[in-house]
Amino acid sequence: MNNKHFVVSNWKFKACDETDWMPAQVPGTVHTDLLRNGSIADPFYGINEHEQQWIDKVDWEYESTFELENAWSDLPVIEIVFEGLDTYADVTLNGNHVLSADNMFRVWRADVKPLLRPGLNTLTVRFRSPIAEDLPKLEKLGYSLPAANDQSELGGLGDHRLSVFARKAPYHYGWDWGPRFVTSGIWREVRLEGCAGPVIRDLYIRQDRISLEAAELTAILEVEAVESWSGHLRVSTGEQVLAKGITLEPGVQEVAIEVKIPEPALWWCRGLGEPNMYEFNAELVGEDGRIHVVTVKTGLRDIKLIQEKDEAGASFRFELNGIPFFAKGANHIPNDSFLTEVTAERYRHEIASAAESGMNMLRVWGGGIYEQDIFYDLCDEYGILVWQDFMFACSMYPGDEAFLKNVALEAEHNIKRLRRHPCIALWCGNNEIDSAWSNYVENKGWGWKRNYTAEQREQIWADYESVFHDILPKAVARLAADVAYWSSSPMRGLTGDENQHAFSLSGEGDIHYWGVWHASEPFANYNTHIGRFMSEYGFQSFPELDSVLKYAPESELALESDIMMAHQKNGRGNQLIKEYMDMYLPMPKDFKSFLYMSQVLQAEAIRIAIEAHRRNKPYCMGTLYWQMNDCWPVASWAGIDYYGRWKALQYAVRRSFRDVILAIHEMADRSIAVNLVSDKRERVMGSLCISLYDIQGGLIKEETLQVELAADSVTEATVLNREQWLQGCDPQQVVLQAVFHVDGNLVDSKPYYFVSAKEIVLPLTQISVQEVSGSGGTRYTLQSSVLARQVWISAEVEGIFSDNYLDLIPGIPVTVEFQQRSYGVGEAFTPGNPGKLTVQSMADFV
Repeated sequence: MNNKHFVVSNWKFKACDETDWMPAQVPGTVHTDLLRNGSIADPFYGINEHEQQWIDKVDWEYESTFELENAWSDLPVIEIVFEGLDTYADVTLNGNHVLSADNMFRVWRADVKPLLRPGLNTLTVRFRSPIAEDLPKLEKLGYSLPAANDQSELGGLGDHRLSVFARKAPYHYGWDWGPRFVTSGIWREVRLEGCAGPVIRDLYIRQDRISLEAAELTAILEVEAVESWSGHLRVSTGEQVLAKGITLEPGVQEVAIEVKIPEPALWWCRGLGEPNMYEFNAELVGEDGRIHVVTVKTGLRDIKLIQEKDEAGASFRFELNGIPFFAKGANHIPNDSFLTEVTAERYRHEIASAAESGMNMLRVWGGGIYEQDIFYDLCDEYGILVWQDFMFACSMYPGDEAFLKNVALEAEHNIKRLRRHPCIALWCGNNEIDSAWSNYVENKGWGWKRNYTAEQREQIWADYESVFHDILPKAVARLAADVAYWSSSPMRGLTGDENQHAFSLSGEGDIHYWGVWHASEPFANYNTHIGRFMSEYGFQSFPELDSVLKYAPESELALESDIMMAHQKNGRGNQLIKEYMDMYLPMPKDFKSFLYMSQVLQAEAIRIAIEAHRRNKPYCMGTLYWQMNDCWPVASWAGIDYYGRWKALQYAVRRSFRDVILAIHEMADRSIAVNLVSDKRERVMGSLCISLYDIQGGLIKEETLQVELAADSVTEATVLNREQWLQGCDPQQVVLQAVFHVDGNLVDSKPYYFVSAKEIVLPLTQISVQEVSGSGGTRYTLQSSVLARQVWISAEVEGIFSDNYLDLIPGIPVTVEFQQRSYGVGEAFTPGNPGKLTVQSMADFV
């Protein structure tokens, strides 16, 4: 093979109006390079974010010098390839203009063979300020477009919201959980590619028909030839090798060959089977041997979004290889404000955490990025499906010719890049725009329309339709037709009338329910506000104390301090946490206790929601809470904080996403329904034991019954008469415990309280902690003689427990196992010794 590859390194950078160069790291950003050079303080600490808004007003320049081996001079074509330029960039080589970029989501390449010279070559990338670049676009348009989360005031721009004009990660301009850091930089690899013969630019294994009996595929190659060429195309997988003679003309062309695999090992998501993968190799073979080889891995699967009319409206569920399943997961945002800081280990930690939590789906939300390849590789590996948004969120966008062409090229590139991943379950046009604008209902939505004339409204909606009802669906249909397209989340259906928008519960489409939180509705509303697919809902909490102390000194540990407010991006967020806490929990004794109690509160809210959604299948067939992760240390909706620490929420999710769960709730007549929800594909027989305990210790009453669960079902195991079970006991002094065993093995246990947590006077606890003999310090048994609520086990070593923030019923031992976080390659968690343990319960914080 005569093709060559050279990664450009050895970079330096400076502000364009300065003369002194500083060393730079590529991939990287201006902000992180300034930080490494000591030119700015930690952007995440204190209120440093506010002091660093000048950076996005400056033009920046990056430069590298390199020398190529003599053999490169014999190659007829040499291209420079930028995998990612953020965002407005002019590239020169040896003083000659090469290309100008205007989209961070695209790959940029150009032929530079005529511009290279013997010896040293100088490559320069000049980044134009995204603020200076886009202000004229706003002026030319003549009016602002809605951009609800663009923190332009913090950026010193008043109400000039510019994020909509840049094809750049929207969250860089701020969000209601994230800071405003409008970055610039070379954020993905830069390389030179040289070729002497034809090159395979893309290998797509199109899945035409997939079944247990056979996989009928078409290997489609995009090949670029410098000149006419004849030879053979060879495609192989396992022991199967297919070949055909081909003739190529100069330029880019497609070549296809059919592949059939009998009795394939299909790719399954978690809970349905193994995520099997196949490796496909494609070779161009000439008279002198192999010219070019490309290898891709993919999984064979058939994924469908099923929307069938029924008595309630229409279903919204996914089927994998013909099997319907309940989607369990969360919404994913970028793991850092500075994307190049996200290591492979951090990605694995997130996806492994999703798997450990029983998830089978993540939604890549539309205000971030089309994620790095490793994210999707890990989702393939762990069996996590991906609902993939295009990068548009909570804004209306321009519709000029240049913008629309840019979007079309962005869509084509990212669909082609990601379509090999079996994890991709859905392409979604945008986040919340259809319902926010509410084109067909005048006084609904977010009130945006009232700010525009009738003519402006018509143009804005026409521009919306150009992107989300024309360009994007056509791109998906042309390039990845095996995956469904959904134009906006949430939405009832693409009807072109008032039935399209999803601002309230209906019997079709997907739902974002924010009555709990934004509208201060009670947690009980999670039990009644249930849609066909719950694609967003959430509740906030603070990170734990160790995480908070990384961005704030002890002196700032107060709810309304400047730093706490700067690290709470959701308006009334801190106050809302306090208001809900006053409703449901005892008063924490100090702010450090408030941090803990906020996590308990968040976990309880989302537990109620998830159990309600699962209890109502098959009407509801998916629950994706907001949100999985954080992009900086902050009070937010995340279950895992910026440093990768599991909050109470993540443990509650882990319990609530088990294949079989107990779900206990009070009905309208105050009787208590005990349900069992099973996602298993086979029948389950088990023993359900229901017990009443005095919180001071002692068993009061107990009943056991045998329960049969049909496959993939919800079973009302029993309904308890509240008064009969209390038998005159003070409801503040007792706890009901339900335990479900199968073949003697504990499947799930669930406490139920007759009153809210704030009404229970918690007894002082002395929790015994005993290392399990022979466990090597990895397993511990906890026990309390009295009720211990929300027992928090914290370790000296970073990692997770098999359970945490758990209730200890008097006299009932619970054994937990510790898994240490692995910072290397391979497994994310490994059994380990946690070091010193600290065990506290709610009684210690009130």
